[in-house]
Amino acid sequence: MALAIARKVSTARPLAKPSKVAQVKKPVSERTADVISGLFPEITPGARATHKYFATFLTVVGLVGFLVLLGINTLLAQDAFTLSNLKSEAKAVADQRDAINLQIDSHAAPEKLAAAAAALGMRPSETPVFLNLAVQDSGVTHG
Repeated sequence: MALAIARKVSTARPLAKPSKVAQVKKPVSERTADVISGLFPEITPGARATHKYFATFLTVVGLVGFLVLLGINTLLAQDAFTLSNLKSEAKAVADQRDAINLQIDSHAAPEKLAAAAAALGMRPSETPVFLNLAVQDSGVTHG
């Protein structure tokens, strides 16, 4: 038991004075902290944006982006309607062109041409004449 009491007494001794190295390190660490804190600007409480203003800013930016996308989508939809109208107009013009071609073909049929020639007093040729472009003299060949 005496041994245990001796240990208690030995731990109750006052701590030794801090060494000179520890005293020198404290001012160096404080100076280092001052240098590092000098690199960054000091933020005052009045200059900081609150969460409310940041949330408002994000909301406004989000709404503006949404409205821009909505405008682009509307313009694309209008272009789709214009394209649909132009396609229907092109189809109508193609139908008109086909109808005109049918009328031309009906007037150009051999039976119609023969009837129109007879109405004008024309008659078929009894001796057909053909042009022969290979012959050098007159170029006319009788049938």
